[in-house]
Amino acid sequence: MNVKDSSFCRDLSNIIFITGGTKSGKSEFAEHLAKEFKKLSYVALSKNNSDDREWQEKINLHRKRRPKDWILIETTDLLNTLSKEEGPLLIDSIGGFVMESIERENKEWITKMHSLIDFLKKRKSITFIVGEQVGWSLVSEYKIGNTYIERIGDLQKRITKISKDNWLAINGRAIKIDEISLEIPT
Repeated sequence: MNVKDSSFCRDLSNIIFITGGTKSGKSEFAEHLAKEFKKLSYVALSKNNSDDREWQEKINLHRKRRPKDWILIETTDLLNTLSKEEGPLLIDSIGGFVMESIERENKEWITKMHSLIDFLKKRKSITFIVGEQVGWSLVSEYKIGNTYIERIGDLQKRITKISKDNWLAINGRAIKIDEISLEIPT
């Protein structure tokens, strides 16, 4: 797959959305698609918890895979980053954006989500977004877990609608869902 194909000439955004479950290969696939872009900024959406050894090992694996010329932005403030960055981006992962606002009231969350979608629609440069699929099986017994599941599901549905290409990573395979699916009317 060459992301510089003529399909980029469509009137849709320059967003490539890759979603999947834990350990599905979604980040690796996004990095594979993005590797031909120079001066790409890799936006790692998480707090750096140096006390969590497992988290640090995961971060180190991600760092080793990335090309050396990519610029790393570690942040939890995606809206501020999008307001400043004009070049190619890889955002990994959109769940960090949801978690950053998990304690906010629903009205405030909806406003923030709409701001994100507006920023993404205005971007002129290629933007790869990695998102996690949740809610396919167990339902959380905790309110915060259900809030996360519902918010990320709604956000990712909105990102899918504005994306040029949508991919599902599952079991180490990538499926271009635009080619085999129909949009559900809402």
